Amino acid sequence: MTSASLTLPAKHCTLRVVPMPADLNQNGDVFGGWVMAQVDVAGAIPAMHRAKGRVATVSVNSFMFKQPVSVGDIVSFYADIVRVGTTSITVRVEVYAERNYAAPIIVKVTEAELTYVAIDGNGMKRNVPPEN
Repeated sequence: MTSASLTLPAKHCTLRVVPMPADLNQNGDVFGGWVMAQVDVAGAIPAMHRAKGRVATVSVNSFMFKQPVSVGDIVSFYADIVRVGTTSITVRVEVYAERNYAAPIIVKVTEAELTYVAIDGNGMKRNVPPEN
């Protein structure tokens, strides 16, 4: 693991959240499942906008934990659409943590790629509409 400080990407942050003590595992780090849930929420946001409606997660194509997340970190999620199919949308999510307020440092903690499918009101897949 590297401790070199990065800068946050110069693009729109999809989601930003601070984990709380209830989100910690027995080792004092944030549960990986908590991070995964937040990544899923962040990835769904651009997918819903592009699908112009509901989406459901159908695949976690890749997920890599690079560094642990700690309570009090400001965790920023950056999600970008990388592919649009007939009914599916694939999104890449990069996650950064801002920590140590006295001597601020930014580290990339997670990166993932997920695929969502556009669904209708009955939960059945539907075509992703063309872009405007």
